[in-house]
Amino acid sequence: MVQRVAVIGAGPSGLTSIKACLDEGMQPTCFESSDDMGGLWKFKEVSEPNRASIYRSLIFLTLTINISKEMMCYSDFPIPADYPNYMHHSKILKYFRMYAEHFKLLQCIRFKTSVKRVMQTPDFSRTGQWEVVTENKDGLEERHVFDAVICCSGHYTYPNLPLKDFPGIETFDGKYLHSWDYKGPEDMHGKRVVVIGIGNSGGDIAVESSRVAEQVYLSTRRGAWVIRQVSDNGLPVDMKYNTRFVHILFQLLPMNFFNWFGEKKLNAMYDHSMYALKPRHRLFSQIPVINDDLPLRILSGSVIIKPNVKEICGSTVVFSDGSRAEKVDTIVFATGYNYDFPYLPNNVLYKSGHRVGLYKHVFPPNLEHPTLAVVGFIHALGAIMPQAEMQARWVTRVFRGLKKLPSNQSMIKAVEKDTKDIEKSYIVSKLTPLQVDFVSYMDDIAGEVGVRPSLLWLFFTDYQLFKHVLWGPVTAYQYRLMGPGKWKGARKAILTKFNRMCEPLKTRKLDEQHSSITGRLVKLSLLILGGGAAAYYFHRHNPDAIPTLLSNLRPQTV
Repeated sequence: MVQRVAVIGAGPSGLTSIKACLDEGMQPTCFESSDDMGGLWKFKEVSEPNRASIYRSLIFLTLTINISKEMMCYSDFPIPADYPNYMHHSKILKYFRMYAEHFKLLQCIRFKTSVKRVMQTPDFSRTGQWEVVTENKDGLEERHVFDAVICCSGHYTYPNLPLKDFPGIETFDGKYLHSWDYKGPEDMHGKRVVVIGIGNSGGDIAVESSRVAEQVYLSTRRGAWVIRQVSDNGLPVDMKYNTRFVHILFQLLPMNFFNWFGEKKLNAMYDHSMYALKPRHRLFSQIPVINDDLPLRILSGSVIIKPNVKEICGSTVVFSDGSRAEKVDTIVFATGYNYDFPYLPNNVLYKSGHRVGLYKHVFPPNLEHPTLAVVGFIHALGAIMPQAEMQARWVTRVFRGLKKLPSNQSMIKAVEKDTKDIEKSYIVSKLTPLQVDFVSYMDDIAGEVGVRPSLLWLFFTDYQLFKHVLWGPVTAYQYRLMGPGKWKGARKAILTKFNRMCEPLKTRKLDEQHSSITGRLVKLSLLILGGGAAAYYFHRHNPDAIPTLLSNLRPQTV
């Protein structure tokens, strides 16, 4: 029976893993190398080696897509209603603090303690235990024995800076840096800047720096589909489209239809070919870029889209089409991240192709005992928080022996099949090896835990809730309605999600009654005018029709 669990990292994945352990009656000890929790969301003016890093102005970004507050919060702890829908990193960190304090997680965290090595104990085949070697702030090592380990160190820690792919970079006269080192545009006033890479970070940095720079060039190999954070009627885009009903349609209709429909809708907002953004891939083959400002900056000439960089000659950047950017002062490489688990032995993690092969993206399939798990190591069109939480709930139930995993052979086969499916459905590189569909994945792991909501049951027992679960956004609250870890506040949280979405927008009192009456009068006027215009048109083309109709309507006398 697993009792003592080591959790590596106190970011969003580590925090929810601690809570999941406590919920199952286990004793977690979390090792955090920095002096505070929050992981990626703990902003620091200077990036620290082997730690994730963000820039000062960052609104919530999972490094995949911008997510609104209702779609990113943990399943039993809604974000305060007065918080904005797209939150600054300081608000996100504050939310994590509230979560940790509410569930008493801080007492389980050992700050300024790095994990150096995680090894199987000599009697692992019998006990499944692990030896964890840590180093405190004074450089002193400690050895601990745990019944299980959860790795929550993320995959935005090791910047990918492929300088060898850019001939002549050694001749560059200006400054170059990775987006990991970028904190703000202060050093770009009046400069000429080239940003390489059109992911969310590249798009954000290009837009922000273009407000102070003389000129910004945004270089991309493939192009990108760019979508807005603000959708129809002003709704956050994920609350509009990330619904269970849309997910069901995705299962029933061919993907080519959704690619065609989605691309048509995006091009109606701004033609991606005209803006030089149109990518080689289809819309749902890669996570799109969410950026409301980028098209405007392109339209104003502040950002110029360019193809891949061919070479660098001093202060001149030459692109693959032969065009040039002259007198460049700064190059920002938004070229993604490598991932690594330097504290784990090489034989612990199973390799499938060029990626780490994990059963359902959580468990190494080759271990004799399922007492090591990876949480939060995933790439999806959705927030990491609810996904990591669902993984942690499954992991802890496996650790306790309440859920059984398949045989090693079956898990390895599943991993290999998953690798093929990912490579078939998505554009996958060594930097983004864990692509999944958000709703499908959440439902899959929820099925393992026993908390997947039953639409049929809700239809017959709670029709109002059924409508919200089917037609509304797939929030994490849906996975607290039933089964282990059921939360009595889940129903109310689902029914009031749009109230919390609207709350921070109520900053000016409106005369709703006057607006309502005015709206009705306008509708009535349009109806009368429309009816009158139709009658006039009809009378002009059929002058005898109306008198004949009226005579037929007169009561007949005997």
